[in-house]
Amino acid sequence: MAAGEIVNHTHVDSIHPCYEVDMVSLTLTNSPSTKCVLLHVFLSAVSVATVCGNLLVLISIFYFRQLHTPTNFLIFSLAVSDLLVGLILFPLCTKSLFSFCLQSMNVFCKIRVTFDLTLSTASILNLCCISIDRYYAVCQPLTYTTKINTNVVVIMIVLTWSTAVLMTIGFFIARMNSGKCQENCSFSTGLSNPLGPVLLFYLPMVTMVCIYLKILMVAQKQARSIQNTHSQSTTSGTAAAKKGEGKATRTLAIVMGAYVGCSSPFFLCLQINGFSSVSVQVATFETFVWIGLFNSLLNPFIYAFFYSWFRSAFRLILTGKIFQNDLTHTKLL
Repeated sequence: MAAGEIVNHTHVDSIHPCYEVDMVSLTLTNSPSTKCVLLHVFLSAVSVATVCGNLLVLISIFYFRQLHTPTNFLIFSLAVSDLLVGLILFPLCTKSLFSFCLQSMNVFCKIRVTFDLTLSTASILNLCCISIDRYYAVCQPLTYTTKINTNVVVIMIVLTWSTAVLMTIGFFIARMNSGKCQENCSFSTGLSNPLGPVLLFYLPMVTMVCIYLKILMVAQKQARSIQNTHSQSTTSGTAAAKKGEGKATRTLAIVMGAYVGCSSPFFLCLQINGFSSVSVQVATFETFVWIGLFNSLLNPFIYAFFYSWFRSAFRLILTGKIFQNDLTHTKLL
């Protein structure tokens, strides 16, 4: 009897703040506490903020003509994935927070993993497309409008989401018949295979870092060239254009950095679990999962902080002015 009490007490204190887990009968006993209530209130608030923030980005790009640019269409696609994280993945992860592989949770866990893989893959592929857009804008400005136009961007977006879905299906099928019951739902996916993190994170991350380093070198070279130009009129016009492109590139590089910073702990955790004898605690793994999800909340704040036209758009939307007048052609400052 004492042993049973120790098991339950251990799971209540170190595994889940809301349930007691009986490992003998594999049942969950509801055990609400102040910590449990505060946790759900906090995660619900973050979910709502993520949805609202990315909805502002989507409405801004869709409504205001000034924001109808190839770069912003790619940001639109990224905001869609972030919106779905807040709308779907946050509730799913909250529901399965620190849960065990119980029979009643198997289907639920597979649904969560499906959305998790699809949306995370779509996010990083969208960031790759944005880095390519920035490369042509800064490094090949004379051919940018011909190589990166609306039609090309639409193809990039379609390929991004199609690839995300196909990769998810592939990893899911690869692990479908494994028959393993893990403490954590996410470990039952193809990400436990070394190829998963390489394709879904490390390869895109290295690609983006190389592209932005190339952009940085070209931008520095252009800045020196502008400084050496003797014509004041040419210098002013070129400098203004380069300053705008440079600011956009820095902002989107920060977006990429935020994603890498939030997602790195999760993928490093996978590598530790797969290649070493160290077993990662479920609570630690789930914490890193949530850190990765919080990235979807950061992007709208990054846009609002660095982009004056997004700040203006957000202001017009939140004050309801777009419902009072036709402001689609308004000049955003």
